[in-house]
Amino acid sequence: MDVVDVDSPNQDHPGPVGPHGYSARRDDHVKRLRRIEGQVRGLQRMVENDTYCIDILTQVSASTKALQSFALSLLEEHLKHCVADAAAQGGPEADEKVAEATAAIARLLRS
Repeated sequence: MDVVDVDSPNQDHPGPVGPHGYSARRDDHVKRLRRIEGQVRGLQRMVENDTYCIDILTQVSASTKALQSFALSLLEEHLKHCVADAAAQGGPEADEKVAEATAAIARLLRS
């Protein structure tokens, strides 16, 4: 899995400036990510407390599913907003957005 530095902008593709498809639900997304962050911190505590391996793996699975669910929600909003808008305008931007979304889906499938 590729690691991305979230503190620096993507030099290869900085993306357009908002509002983005997820902007209307930004607060919901932040809350969801904070819950996921809490799950991951819980994993750290489980390791520090020498919790049984299978119990930790069960929680890893739950955290992974939560991130996948968040990613699918974000992808759906991207398709409805960014890709649909570009498709309506047509031209090379539409092709670029479809290719971008396809690459994102491929990354999600590999993870």
